[in-house]
Amino acid sequence: MNENSNSSPIDYTIILIILSFGIISCFTLYTLNPVLGAGDQGSYFKQIFWYSVGFIGAASALLIDYDRLHQVVWFLYGLGIIMLLMLFFNFPPQLVHTSGGATSWFRLPGNVTLQPAEFIKVFLVIALAHVIVKHQENHRLKTTKSDLLLLGKQLGLALPPMLFIAIQPDLGSFLVLVAITAFMILISGIKWKILISLLGGFLLVIASIVMMFVINLTSVTTFLEESVFAHVDSRFYGWLQPEKYELDAGLQLIKAITAIGSGQLYGKGLGNFEIYVQERHTDMIFTAVSEQFGFIGSSIIVSLFFLLIYRMIQIALESNDSFGSYLIVGIIGMITFQVFQNIGMSVQLLPITGIPLPFLSYGGSSTLAYLLAIGIVLNVKSRTQTYMFE
Repeated sequence: MNENSNSSPIDYTIILIILSFGIISCFTLYTLNPVLGAGDQGSYFKQIFWYSVGFIGAASALLIDYDRLHQVVWFLYGLGIIMLLMLFFNFPPQLVHTSGGATSWFRLPGNVTLQPAEFIKVFLVIALAHVIVKHQENHRLKTTKSDLLLLGKQLGLALPPMLFIAIQPDLGSFLVLVAITAFMILISGIKWKILISLLGGFLLVIASIVMMFVINLTSVTTFLEESVFAHVDSRFYGWLQPEKYELDAGLQLIKAITAIGSGQLYGKGLGNFEIYVQERHTDMIFTAVSEQFGFIGSSIIVSLFFLLIYRMIQIALESNDSFGSYLIVGIIGMITFQVFQNIGMSVQLLPITGIPLPFLSYGGSSTLAYLLAIGIVLNVKSRTQTYMFE
């Protein structure tokens, strides 16, 4: 077989897209600087720093053969679980940081915060890909029993981090882990009749919860208000009836929609912010782009995400190693869901959750985790050999 040398081992399209996101992110944060609170000012400079560190991490992930992840997968997964346990037990108390009612961060020296949930997303992708590949190697003959065993392995890996993150509570990261697990289960080769049964049970649970909200059972409402999911309750009502709760649960959504709509086609221009939106430099950065650059600017952002996901799908299909393909599929699920959820919640398609917009929102942990994931994608691409004759 002759190797085709026309294909470059480096995917410059993805690199160019990520560089574009980095420039847009830092520039948008710079324009937001005058309207941010004292504690958030200078976020554009910090974002430049995190992007620099993230590029180093991505380069490291690119240089080391991704097949070596098989050797460190349980170390990474265990490290993620240990960090979540430390947050759960508030240990050590001088490092554990609570903000907005969620205990989700470590505050390190130099006033640097670290959010383990962002890294456990990538670690879970690696662990699930590893388990799927090893299971398929050990069970060449597929049976219903082997499929159920594989399903149990994946759910067993995903449930512990989901549980600890839900308790924090961090609804956004919890939903991302659900999306990652769902993507991996769908492409792991499990029989469709099993997946349909699983989906039916899941939809039944969701429908039951929605019905409880619709009929507004007193006992259910009381339970939600007194549980760790009290913030879910308020966000759900703020999403369905933002005008009714415009002074509390619906305020952020109303402001976000107003800001996006006020940008119209071309936007208001650089730094021309007339609408105050909470968390605008993090979860609501899409509203800042829309208000300044209008529908055209927003469309460019969405198009770049489409192009990024399209390229990753191509690399996953071209890869001649199943482990590499599974890694990329998990990363596609992680990024796709976060983009859809973040932009969707800004325009009332979905309830508001604490999910940043990948590569654009300010945040050290999220930026590092996303760039690490991109480094893995580039790694798979660089080690995919193409042949003239298969």
